[in-house]
Amino acid sequence: MRKVSENAQVRRLLFLFPHPDDESFACAGTMAKYSELGQQIYLVTATSGDKGKCGPYSITCQKQLAVLREHELSSALSVLGVAELLLYRFPDGGLAQMDQSMLTERVLQTLLSINPQIIITFPPDGVTGHPDHIALSHAVETAVKRYEEQLAQQEYPDLYYVSIPHYYDYCMERPPQATFPITAKVDISKYRHHKGKALQVYKSQEYSVNKAFPGVLQGDFTVINPYEYYTLVRSRGRNEFQDEHGRKLQAANIPTFCFLEGLE
Repeated sequence: MRKVSENAQVRRLLFLFPHPDDESFACAGTMAKYSELGQQIYLVTATSGDKGKCGPYSITCQKQLAVLREHELSSALSVLGVAELLLYRFPDGGLAQMDQSMLTERVLQTLLSINPQIIITFPPDGVTGHPDHIALSHAVETAVKRYEEQLAQQEYPDLYYVSIPHYYDYCMERPPQATFPITAKVDISKYRHHKGKALQVYKSQEYSVNKAFPGVLQGDFTVINPYEYYTLVRSRGRNEFQDEHGRKLQAANIPTFCFLEGLE
C-alpha cells in the first residue's frame, strides 16, 4: 500500500452531509482510502436522521431512532478511519425550513475551526432531490465563499460535489446543468470492503442499502462500484463550470483522480 511520505503535506478533507449513512452511500471508499494514506478525515452530519426508517427495530419515538442512528454512524466511521465527527443535530427533514443564515454560519464556523484543504458535499440538486441535501449544499457553497474572504488566495480550499454516473447520464437528457458534470473519479477498488462494512452497520436503513447495493448486507461487496465520482466546483476561488462542463461525459472516460496529487 502506497503511503504518504513523512515530508508530504497532510491534508484535511472535510465531508458534509445531512444524515447518518449519506457518507457511506456517497463516498465511504474515498474516506477509507485517504485515511489509510495518512490524511485527516472530518465529517459533518447535520441531523441525527430521526425521521428516517427504522428497519427491523421497534422504535417508539424519534429520540430512540436518533440514538440508534448516531450509534450506527459512529460504528461506520470507525470502519472508515474518520478523525472527527461533528454532529450538528439540526431537525431531520427541517434543514430547508430553518434559518438558512444559521445553517450557513454553523458551516462557516466549522470551516474556520478545521481549515480544510478539500471540501466535499452534495450538489445543489441533492442527488435525490431531498430538501435537506439541497439546503446543506447551498449552505456549504455560501460558507465556502465567506471562508475564502478570510484567507490568502493560495490558501483557498477546493470544493467538490459527489456525483453518481447513472443519475448524471439521466439528467443530461435534459438541457445541461452546471450541477451534474462528473470531472474526476477516485479508485476505491481496494476499499470496497471498507465501504461494504460501513454500509452493513446501517441495519436501520436495510431497505435503502438493499436497493442501492443488493447483496452487500449478505457480504457481497462486488456490487460496489470500484470508483467514486466527483465534480470540482470551486478551486482557488474560481467557479469551475466552464468549457467542457456542459457536455455529457461517459463514466469510462472520466480521469482517475487523487486528492493528494491531482490527475493520475
